[in-house]
Amino acid sequence: MESACKGAREQGGQTVGILPDTGNGNPFLDVIIRTGLGHARNVVVVQSADAVIAIGGSHGTLSEIAIALKLQRPVFGIKTWDIEGVQQCATPQDAVLKAVRAAHRSL
Repeated sequence: MESACKGAREQGGQTVGILPDTGNGNPFLDVIIRTGLGHARNVVVVQSADAVIAIGGSHGTLSEIAIALKLQRPVFGIKTWDIEGVQQCATPQDAVLKAVRAAHRSL
């Protein structure tokens, strides 16, 4: 997530980290939300999103994808789990464009 935050900040975006613990996250976070919830924070992350981009990942990413699909959030993936409902994207730019479009439709 550090790379995503760095890229967002370099493009003038604001970054928010919803942390599973009480740590400080990465140096590119503008807003830090320390949950102390461990893996349960995945629900908070997805519930706070209008669209989700999954990149690679292991079981934590799978958890976030499942929660997003259950909550009917659009999910865009880059080299991640091949699951029905996840729209695979070739590039980060493609995923961001599709996620932003989906988020605007949900407003």
